[in-house]
Amino acid sequence: MSKAQLKLVRSAGGPPEAGSHLAALIEPLAGAEREAVESAFDLALSRARVVELPGGEGTIGHVLGTAGLVAGLLRDGEAIAAALLAPLAASDEKLLDEARQRCGATVADLVEGVVRMQQIPALSARRPAAGAADEAAQLEALRKMLLAMVQDIRVVLIKLAEHVQELRYAVKSDDERAKRQAALLTFDLYAPLANRLGVWQLKWEMEDLAFRVLEPQTYQRIARLLDGKRPDRERYIENVTALLKGELARAGIAAEVAGRPKHIYSIYKKLNLKDLEFEALYDVRAVRILVRDVKDCYASLGLVHNLWTPIPGEFDDYIAKPKSNQYRSLHTAVIGPGDKALEVQIRTHDMHHHSELGVAAHWRYKEGSRGEAGYDRKIAWLRQILEWKGETGEAGDLAERFRTGLFEDAIYVLTPQGRVISLARGSTPVDFAYHVHTELGHRCRGAKVDGAMVPLNTPLENGQRIEILPARQGGPSRDWLNPELGFVKSPTARARIRQWFNRQHTEEAVAQGRLVVEKELRRRGMTALGLDKLAAHLGLGKPEELLAEVGRGEIRSGQLDHALAALDPRAPTTPVLSDMLPSPAVRRRAAPRGKGGVLIVGVDRLLTVPAKCCKPAPPDAIVGFITRGRGVTLHRTGCASLKRLDARRRVAAEWGDAAGVAFPVDIEIVAAKRTGLLREVSDVFAREGIRIAGSRSVEENAGVRLRYTVEVENIDQLSRVLKLAREVRGVARAGRR
Repeated sequence: MSKAQLKLVRSAGGPPEAGSHLAALIEPLAGAEREAVESAFDLALSRARVVELPGGEGTIGHVLGTAGLVAGLLRDGEAIAAALLAPLAASDEKLLDEARQRCGATVADLVEGVVRMQQIPALSARRPAAGAADEAAQLEALRKMLLAMVQDIRVVLIKLAEHVQELRYAVKSDDERAKRQAALLTFDLYAPLANRLGVWQLKWEMEDLAFRVLEPQTYQRIARLLDGKRPDRERYIENVTALLKGELARAGIAAEVAGRPKHIYSIYKKLNLKDLEFEALYDVRAVRILVRDVKDCYASLGLVHNLWTPIPGEFDDYIAKPKSNQYRSLHTAVIGPGDKALEVQIRTHDMHHHSELGVAAHWRYKEGSRGEAGYDRKIAWLRQILEWKGETGEAGDLAERFRTGLFEDAIYVLTPQGRVISLARGSTPVDFAYHVHTELGHRCRGAKVDGAMVPLNTPLENGQRIEILPARQGGPSRDWLNPELGFVKSPTARARIRQWFNRQHTEEAVAQGRLVVEKELRRRGMTALGLDKLAAHLGLGKPEELLAEVGRGEIRSGQLDHALAALDPRAPTTPVLSDMLPSPAVRRRAAPRGKGGVLIVGVDRLLTVPAKCCKPAPPDAIVGFITRGRGVTLHRTGCASLKRLDARRRVAAEWGDAAGVAFPVDIEIVAAKRTGLLREVSDVFAREGIRIAGSRSVEENAGVRLRYTVEVENIDQLSRVLKLAREVRGVARAGRR
């Protein structure tokens, strides 16, 4: 460090050892990376006297401490340079432009990413009050938002390092409120992120510092129980590791050995979780042995037990008997050097990879939360990136790998109250409104993003605060269903919009049908007749179905007139079969159908109609129900509607020669939504020669429910086509409805 720099350090209140700290930062670097760090330090020095950090810590000491932590994680000049500038950039608007000119675009982008992350702690502090489950969900959403907002994983590492440096200063501060807030933020946000990214160096220190702030007495009690300070325990682990490496090599076992002492907060959690006394903990010091195959696992176990005395009852063989999440390893505890308890874990490299990156992931187990497969795969990939970075040390490689867009499939936005909402990337204010509440979506008329009015088809971005401006009443616009206009991204929102319009059509039909039915009831003097009885008589389940079919013209005036005549209490109470049959002319026209497909006991050449409620088809067991002037309606014997009808009008029926006769049947297919699904399902019907009489599709989240009315000759033909439909890619279920 030059004399001029030292003078600036002193004038800015920097630590006396600043020169040695800077030398340690740049010593492993060369070329452009070294120049970037030196330029960043000069720029930080020039701003040190005019920038005041929120916690009150000295500027130069803070940035050097942060940069030192980053250097311990990554041998990366760009990340170290950004760490020197990021803590100052939030309070100095001009610093970012100067960083771009003097240190390069990549360093400036990293600094900008860290500054952008400053809003996350503020959101954590302003969360709306909620129950425990909702609180946990909101914190998890904040962590996901943080990862989704950054374009380079080094941004997260710099922010974690800066938070550790803030905690180091906070524990010595007299500002109880500030240090408590920093400690809570550690457990809410930063420690879980460090845990899932595998940044153990930062995780253990920030957890211990935060625990020391929140539970000082418990912290001191556990610290006293530990024989020796952490540096002493680290040296102990280093000696044990070296001894094991030598013994394994002499035994001809190729192995990797690593270890670390358990930190105070981790000890506290284990004591509480398992309700143990400190003396019962045997993993305060632990090492892990990684070998090539299972044979070497057991050979290493024998070597460890020959070196040190095993502790009775502390051996677990999770290789022979894996845990429920398929975690596999050998665990043993021994009395190690100095008569101190030592835990040893032994596993193959494949078992270790599964433990750290697979479904048995250590970070998910430690957090005690349920996983999401897609998100867990992304976290595993980030951890793999960090491992590669540590192995290769190639500058810029980390950023390029991260920019493959791991978290680009989702965005995280905020309600006006600060609640985090997860949406698919490309979602609009309309999608946001339907996610919050269906009724809010229907009445959405405008939107503000971060306080500014925007069009409703504006794609949303991470971290934006969305406010919906609703109408007092009304419904969605048909334009929202036009994909070319880009109002709606979510299949769920699109389905709810369609449901609204379908409901409006149904309500209009019900209103029209009510006018017709009530008019006919008044004309006949039957206003006391319940509509449920009339609906049941016509084979319908609810009065609304009756009114809708009348309103749409599916039940014509003649059918309605016959039904009312049959229910008229002034009519003869004993039905006369001849009065209820169609006229001879009608019977002559209907003869081919009755004779060809159905036999009615005691009656020949009779008009038969399949009931709409159950749509029977051969070889279903059937019963006939005589309707006045309309012949016989055929029901399945177990039909719920039939049970509500007059038993005196039932007649025995069976299938006759039904060859060549087609029967309508309702079926339902549930499948994952994808392009080409409808065409492939329709091709199945076409190949089997089955006519589709009606169809309807209902979207449900990522899936779709296809409902068809098809005409089949018998159940065998129906079973065959349903089997073929189930073989279509993406179909989860196909059956009769």
